[in-house]
Amino acid sequence: MAQPLMPHATASWLVDNTALSFEQITKFCGLHILEVQAIADDMAATKLTGRDPVRAGELTLEEIEKGQADPNFELKMFREPEQATRTKGPRYTPVSKRQDKPDGIAWIIRNHPEVSDGQIGKLIGTTRNTIQAIRDRTHWNIVDIVPKDPVTLGLCTQRELDAVVKKAAKLKGIEAQADGKLEGDRAALIEELRHERDAAARAAEAAAEGVEVTVAPVEHNAETLFKR
Repeated sequence: MAQPLMPHATASWLVDNTALSFEQITKFCGLHILEVQAIADDMAATKLTGRDPVRAGELTLEEIEKGQADPNFELKMFREPEQATRTKGPRYTPVSKRQDKPDGIAWIIRNHPEVSDGQIGKLIGTTRNTIQAIRDRTHWNIVDIVPKDPVTLGLCTQRELDAVVKKAAKLKGIEAQADGKLEGDRAALIEELRHERDAAARAAEAAAEGVEVTVAPVEHNAETLFKR
């Protein structure tokens, strides 16, 4: 089944702007229900910027209204998102997004060290000198640079980023290891959220019976929630 181009951002928008159930959002976005629950509870270490699937042409208002009227209704993708074709030459980045480039570059360097400077430059639309300065921490604004997902920043699409990472990993011979780590991180997140949900349920039952129960809080960070 076709899925939105940015599933987590789309799920965030649907949670905030519709009365759809978590199950409906889960199926449409291809996520685990506990991931949607975490988005709704604002448990993500990084604040997600919602992506409107209606404006993106992936979902219609009529489809959303049907889903809100019937909790058993399954949303259907209006059309499968298409990757825009690239022309030769440097990537054009709107002026409003250019200040975000260093953050996106830093994120790739930190999370995907296998990606070369040339690949980063082509993906983000920047120079090797800028990338090297961020690597060496000699960039003029290094103290204000915060690694952020370039997809969330709107500097590239998820498909473009995935393609670059896959190609770089293949060249370095680490494709299988990278895939396994990603699945492991996601499985660990889901398991942790499941434990929290069970603990909350037990506390609620105990409270109903008049028994005081203390539930130890769980601290989250960028390594445990939605690591990409």
